This record gives sequence, structure tokens and C-alpha cells, in this order.
Amino acid sequence: MKELKERARQLLKEFKGDSYIFGVDCLQRIGGLVSPFGEKCLLITNLGDRSKDDLGRITTCLSQEKLEVIGPVRSARPNAPREDVARLAEEISRVKPDSVVVVAGGSGIDAAKAAVVLAVLGGDVEDYFGTGKVTERLRTAEKKLIPVIAVQTASGSAAHLTKYSNITDMKAAQKKLIVDEAIVPPKALFDYRLTSTMPTGLTLDGAFDGIAHCLEVFYGARPETFKKTRQIAEVGMELIIASVEKAVADGEDIEARETLGLGTDLGGYAIMIGGTSGAHLNSFSLVDVLSHGRACAIMNPYYTVFFGPAIQQQLKILSSIYAKYGLVEEKVAELEGKELALAMAEGMVRLAKRVGFPTKLSEIKGFSNAHIERALQAAKNPQLEMKLKNMPVPLETGMVDEYMGSILEAAITGGFSLIKNVQR
Repeated sequence: MKELKERARQLLKEFKGDSYIFGVDCLQRIGGLVSPFGEKCLLITNLGDRSKDDLGRITTCLSQEKLEVIGPVRSARPNAPREDVARLAEEISRVKPDSVVVVAGGSGIDAAKAAVVLAVLGGDVEDYFGTGKVTERLRTAEKKLIPVIAVQTASGSAAHLTKYSNITDMKAAQKKLIVDEAIVPPKALFDYRLTSTMPTGLTLDGAFDGIAHCLEVFYGARPETFKKTRQIAEVGMELIIASVEKAVADGEDIEARETLGLGTDLGGYAIMIGGTSGAHLNSFSLVDVLSHGRACAIMNPYYTVFFGPAIQQQLKILSSIYAKYGLVEEKVAELEGKELALAMAEGMVRLAKRVGFPTKLSEIKGFSNAHIERALQAAKNPQLEMKLKNMPVPLETGMVDEYMGSILEAAITGGFSLIKNVQR
């Protein structure tokens, strides 16, 4: 494990260089990250709800750099509701800070990134969903975004490292995505010790989100990125699978917390090389009944069967990790075709069951056929079409009802046989 963790550190250094500080007990270095951007910073966080001591350390470190700290302003709620983004945008516009320091989990960081966009460019968050919309507006308006310095407090989304901002319309129960290089935080910090106060449910959700990032990007890897994506996925997924049960059994197991953080950070590296696909897309329509990580954990085995004919090499590679941790038999690597995909999907279900996760949609309180209709409609929305294109078996909008519909139907009952594979 020591060697695997060192490989993870090397990959993250390759990914972010000096712009990212990560490890155990590195929180005191936050001041040095923020000070180059100017004297006045707006602090956005809910960290005081979990640890007032850590919040005090952060404000002290910022003050020691002779920074004028405004706040803390309350961060966004889970899933980054649009209303919270608008509230934060108003505060940023009022304060006019030199930088925004957001100390939060993925939703808080996503909301801060989107709020800065609205504060600088105006309009409604709906204007920026899709790919590259922020960059287009910045170029036209000849403006620059206020720098966001992201301090991550939860292993999972890797929002502190990426070009993504997931924002939710709570009334419609639908999540949408801003994808833009312009919103990547120029500096970030993650002290993995901060995750020791994460609740069990949040720890598990984050772990499975990290697995989904590595898995989905590796499934859809292009020939030119296959080698690098493989390195990231193999290291990231093994770190997460090896540590997740230990991390929830004992929150103070700092080695397990570090291992989990390194693995989910590599998930962030993965989604900056390639994109997630089907499970992530469907999770956006299940936001009112399922956390993101749980939704991905449920859906990815079914997409594994659907993608099976196109991802044989990936499945054989990953089978060794699943076999190492007793999730599949070693002979699975010898299987071919649908048998291989089914065996690996069952291994993923086995991992979910180990940690007490649901494995089919019918087990979810509040789930109904309306969620299926919402998911199918969302898949046809041009703002989310990047997910369809990222699939190793891409779907046109006219194919969504038949093929994605069969995947969702299978996920209701757990019946893999209901999945229709595209014949090419």
C-alpha cells in the first residue's frame, strides 16, 4: 500500500504541480496560497458545523498573512441548490473581494465556482450549463473571474481540482452541469485529516463517487489517453476499495482517510482527461431520492453490462483489483464477452452490499416511474449531451428510450437480462 500511495502522489503532482497542496496536516499552508491574489478574501464555509477548531486555524492562518478576511459566509447546502448559488453571487458582488476562499465539500465548492461566474458575468446560472459557456462570455466581455481557492473537506467529488460545477434545480429535482476550464480553482488544498469528521454516509457516498470517476473515464478512454487513464484508474480504484471499509469503521484512522483521499483525488485527475457517462447522467435525475455517490454505485453495474462488448480490455484489467479484494474470482479475467461483463457487474454489486448500499432502484424510498421519465428526458437535453458522447457505446438521442430505458428498467429490479445491447 505504501508504494501505491506514493504512485498516487506522483500522479497528483504531475496533474497539478505546485498549485495543489495535499496530505496530512498541511492546513496551516492555506495563507500562502491565498496571499498572492490580493489583500481582501471572502471566506465561504460550513466547516464550523463540523469543527470550529479547524475553522479557527484557517482564519488564523489567513490573518497571519495580513489578509482581510470577510466572513465566514455560509456555504451551499448539499447538491448546490440554485438558490444558494444566487445568494453567494450576491454576497460576492457586494463584497468585491480579491479572492474567494471556499472551505467545503464538493457541493460547497461547486456552488462557489458558479457563484463567482454569476458575480462577474451576471445572468442566470442556466446560461452557463453545458461546455465552454463561461469562457465564451469572458472572452466577449473581456473580463476575468475572481480567483477561487478551494479547500476540500470531503473525499469524493474532487471539485477542488476540476472544471465541473454541478448545480441543482430543487423544484424540478434535476441537476445540471457547468463544464469549463475557466472555473478550475487556480489553487487548492486538501488536508486529509479534515475528513475524519465526515459522517459515515458522506464517507461512503464520496468513495463511490471517486470509484465512478475512475471507472467511467477508463471505460470511455480513447486510444491516445488509454495508457494514462489506466494508470490513474488502477491506482485510484484500488486505493478506494482498499480503504473505504476501514475509513467508515474508524473515522480517526488517518492512514485510511489519507488513502481514501488520494484515491478520490485521482478520480478528479481522471475526469480532467476524459468524461463520465451514463451512471453520472442518470444520477442527476435521482437527486431527490439518492445521493450522487449512491446513485452512481447503483447504476454502474448495469452500464457495465451495457458497455460490455466495447470494454473487454478494461474489464480484464480491473478484474485483478476486484479479485484481490475478494469481489470476484481470479478466473474472471479468463472470461469473454457478456460473461465477463456480468461477472464484473456482480463484483460491483458485491462491494456495494459490503458497505450496506442499495443495489437496485426499487429499494429506494420515494423512487417511482417518474424518475425514469425524468432521466430519459434529461439524457436528451443538449446541455447534458456530453455524457451521451462520453459513453464507450455512444447513444444518439433517438436511441435513448430503447437502450437507456432498458438499463434503467434493469436497475429497478436488478435483472441484468433486461439490458439491450446495441448491435453494431
